[in-house]
Amino acid sequence: MVQDGRAQAGEAQDAAREDPGWRGLLDAGVRSGRVQHVEFLPARAGVRTPWPAWADPEVVAALERGTRGLPWRHQVLAAEAVWAGRSTVLAAGTASGKSLAFQLPLLTALRATAAAAPNGKGATALYMSPTKALAADQDARLRALRLDAPVTSTYDGDTPPEVRRWIREHAGVVLTNVDMLHRSVLPGHEHWASFLRRLRYVVVDELHTYRGVFGSHAAAVLRRLRRLAARYGADPTFLLASATVADPATTARRLTGVDVHAVTEDTSTRPAVSVALWEPPTRPVLEDPAEGSARPERRTATAEAADLLGDLVLQGVRTLAFVRSRAGAESVAAGARRRLADVAPDLADRVLAYRGGYLPEDRRALEEGLRTGRVVGMATTNALELGVDIAGLDAVLVAGWPGTRASFWQQVGRAGRRGNPALGVFVSRDDPLDTYLTHHPEALFGAGVEATVLDPDNAYVLAPHLAAAAQELPLTEGDLELFGPVAADVVELLVRRNVLRRRANGWYWTRRDRAVDLTDLRGAGGSVRIVEDGTGRVLGTVEASSADSQVHEGAVHVHQGRTYVVDLLDHSDGLAVVHPEPDPGFTTHARSSSDVRILLVDATRTAGPVRVCSGVVEVTSRVTGFLRRRVGTGTVLGEQPLELPERRLRTRAVWWTLDVDVAEGVLGDVTRLPGALHAAEHASIGMLPLLATCDRWDLGGLSTALHADTGAPTVFVHDAVPGGAGFADRGHARFGRWLAATRDAVRACRCEDGCPACVQSPKCGNGNEPLDKAGALALLDVLVAAVHASPSLDSSVA
Repeated sequence: MVQDGRAQAGEAQDAAREDPGWRGLLDAGVRSGRVQHVEFLPARAGVRTPWPAWADPEVVAALERGTRGLPWRHQVLAAEAVWAGRSTVLAAGTASGKSLAFQLPLLTALRATAAAAPNGKGATALYMSPTKALAADQDARLRALRLDAPVTSTYDGDTPPEVRRWIREHAGVVLTNVDMLHRSVLPGHEHWASFLRRLRYVVVDELHTYRGVFGSHAAAVLRRLRRLAARYGADPTFLLASATVADPATTARRLTGVDVHAVTEDTSTRPAVSVALWEPPTRPVLEDPAEGSARPERRTATAEAADLLGDLVLQGVRTLAFVRSRAGAESVAAGARRRLADVAPDLADRVLAYRGGYLPEDRRALEEGLRTGRVVGMATTNALELGVDIAGLDAVLVAGWPGTRASFWQQVGRAGRRGNPALGVFVSRDDPLDTYLTHHPEALFGAGVEATVLDPDNAYVLAPHLAAAAQELPLTEGDLELFGPVAADVVELLVRRNVLRRRANGWYWTRRDRAVDLTDLRGAGGSVRIVEDGTGRVLGTVEASSADSQVHEGAVHVHQGRTYVVDLLDHSDGLAVVHPEPDPGFTTHARSSSDVRILLVDATRTAGPVRVCSGVVEVTSRVTGFLRRRVGTGTVLGEQPLELPERRLRTRAVWWTLDVDVAEGVLGDVTRLPGALHAAEHASIGMLPLLATCDRWDLGGLSTALHADTGAPTVFVHDAVPGGAGFADRGHARFGRWLAATRDAVRACRCEDGCPACVQSPKCGNGNEPLDKAGALALLDVLVAAVHASPSLDSSVA
């Protein structure tokens, strides 16, 4: 791989007509062995086409000022489809001008209808963004066109009540998000009657972000919107856009419930980009200072990214570093500033962090600083992954796998917007998937983005939205078809639970409270506030579903670099009380027990001694205690029991069983089976995000040498949310490829007994015990061989 990297790095350098500033760093990475592979993405010439004849001349003139020429062909193809009244999705690369494709028909239509209306109130449009920042950025772009109409305005949680009234009465384009649609617009639709009656377009930007349970919620919200719009006489056309989405027409249809035309050719120009896969080095770390024993430990991705960011800024390379957490973004920025402080103090102040939690005015100032070049280096969470307009970047660092190929290409796509050759660097963490991708570049560069997984028929998600719809307007038989095939059964369940009441003309909401408060679109059952004892200051929140393992009594909690210890966890009040503990000398790791009961098997495939199933399961779990581990060495200092309640989760799972005699024959000793299965479970959970748009924290698992429901050695991998999110089903559909990648990742890892890069899991409730790496590899070999020998399963390898 390094040899290939050197060859392709040379090709990238030859393609650059001038030194882009990052060439020396890339060469040094290859020489040191950190760079495992470099992929060269050649420049692409664009294809332009004339403006459509129907386009408003003033709109064309305003847009031309920004494009400095004719539009790209894909922009016009999408705009023509929308103008013809076809719901359309545009899937084209980052910085390919997707905004113009919906601005052109939308602004032309709204201006024409306003001019023809006696009161000047023409058609309206909703722009849906996954983040406030993106909506604000789009609003700024529309205002920058300096058109006299239509009036545009953002509508989010920060909008004052008096401004909200003005928006309802005067705005032609409202830029909002699915949360505000769910909690404000739809429940208060009477106040939006005039706007909804004239609703002609709904724009859904960054389509790929609507995935998993959040995507399923969004699908239900959009169906509620379509229902209310129809009651007011409107049938809006949907315009959807994403730089990175597989099978865009199907994804858009599942999200909106309408047939969608897809435009997928990207005809915009693109600069040459060199993408390096960078693996931090290992170093020996003393495990027990008294005995002098050492173990190899890989340098963290954040520390490596901080050095790279500092080095690139020193060379004048305008760089954005994506980091997985808020604390990580602050750490990378601080590390880069320290690196620059001694050699170029004037540059140290031009490296900053960007993340959620900042005030809106601070975020706008940071974005402007990056645009103008006042900020040369910035470390950010995925808050800057989406379409906020940031031009002129020379390099992008991605510290740790962002979860999906879609996100990876969104982030790398931020580089090269000035047309000059650009650099993208993926810095791997000590994690199975990161390590696999670093050493298997074909899995990244030779594959498209993952299919966006969302399930609009998830009954757990659909139930509160049907309740909300009934409160908005009584549900009728005709409405149920809009919400899908399971809606009728869910409504009957809500009637039995006295949430809805059946009358002659439909179903009615029976309670005094707001139905929309029954669900949290982005969470799983609410959150727990972390409050500092004495001051009452709220330090942050954790999801209620993970509070038992993260903020139990005695847990060590780190916030903004400061350490706290939890004194009290109160689920009834959604509160965890902590006190500062500057140096406790230990970290805490929750231990838990769990069990999985199979409720329904809806798919089974057999391959020799292997059986692969998917279906509905009930997961029972309880946090039983926690370990205290010495900081630095990980030595266990003690274990503390906890008395916490049992949790039950009904969800979807994929599981495989193996004939016990075959397993024993491969291992040579049946006592090795629990450790081998446990290690295989961890590795497979770590690799499933390769195939599904998820993170390992979206999943759970269980392994057992003898399961009561299967009567055989079994490994379960399940979705970690009620009702499921489609991730486990994706694993079942691609079982062959999934297990082959898992086997390859374990085999390629150079450790002897198992490490975080192969079979250890950061979320294991059993403290990563027992684990048998060699046994797991032996079992995975059997599984992969059986899959290849079976036509029914081998078809999923590709």
